[in-house]
Amino acid sequence: MKTENRLEIEDVHFSFGQKEVLRGITFNVKKGETYGMVGPDGAGKTTLIRLFCGLLQPQSGQCKVLGLDTVKDKSSMIKKIGYLSQRFSLYGDLTVSENVNFFAEIHGLKNFQQKKEELLKFMGMEKFGRRRADRLSGGMKQKLALACTLIHTPEIIFLDEPTNGVDPVARREFWKILKTVAEDGVSIVISTPYLDEAGKCDKVCFMNEGEIIEKGAPSELKKKFNGTIAEIVAGDCRSFFQDIKSIEGVRSVQLFGDKIHAVFDEKIISEKELHRSTARIAKTDRFRIVEPTMEDVFISLLEDRKDE
Repeated sequence: MKTENRLEIEDVHFSFGQKEVLRGITFNVKKGETYGMVGPDGAGKTTLIRLFCGLLQPQSGQCKVLGLDTVKDKSSMIKKIGYLSQRFSLYGDLTVSENVNFFAEIHGLKNFQQKKEELLKFMGMEKFGRRRADRLSGGMKQKLALACTLIHTPEIIFLDEPTNGVDPVARREFWKILKTVAEDGVSIVISTPYLDEAGKCDKVCFMNEGEIIEKGAPSELKKKFNGTIAEIVAGDCRSFFQDIKSIEGVRSVQLFGDKIHAVFDEKIISEKELHRSTARIAKTDRFRIVEPTMEDVFISLLEDRKDE
């Protein structure tokens, strides 16, 4: 395995008892790269992050973080990494400032006050130093957790669904912060159930039932999408969802709020023909061809696997 990567995992398998939860996982992460692990609950994302942090041991295969074996070199490795868990795991009865102090002291840091002030200012929390952590909003709690994760200047950080349950505005702010962190050379490995967040990563692996079903840059994955997508907006999409699905040449139909994404094969039905067919079914407010989203790509990959 090459050592210029910040993370290298090769053909890793892991089981809980008789249940195999990771099957042949292989990928690498470079310096300053944001790598997203995307998939539903039970895909194996949290297990992978625990393995990267040395909390679990691969049953076969190899995993290295910063060139260090996650099992043999665990004590050296953990000094150089950061970890932000799925749930808020800081101390609610301590203030923002006291939480950062605590984590700095855990890592044996001295003279860290300037770094703490810089981090809190960077997170937009410099005015909240004396506020108790349990009185922060969900987004602010995650910013505090990230500040505590970064206080010892790790070279790579692992984030386990950090925006789960956080409101959309706070999610956007959190990702802006992550982008700046990555620009400073920190590698980021993040798990998320939100497919829109996959598009914000440099590289992505789509996971399902312990396997990577596809990986690469978001732009590369979109190019692999098989079919053309018609976005249809109408008054009550649910009422004619099945009718559109039954049109010859339509491969799949997905509902997104007040709109439908119909994936069709242009060799069987043209855009104009599909437009006429949908107009006969219902009065549409909008019909247009759109680029696939990461959600479209992931759903298509899952459906292709079912057909194999």
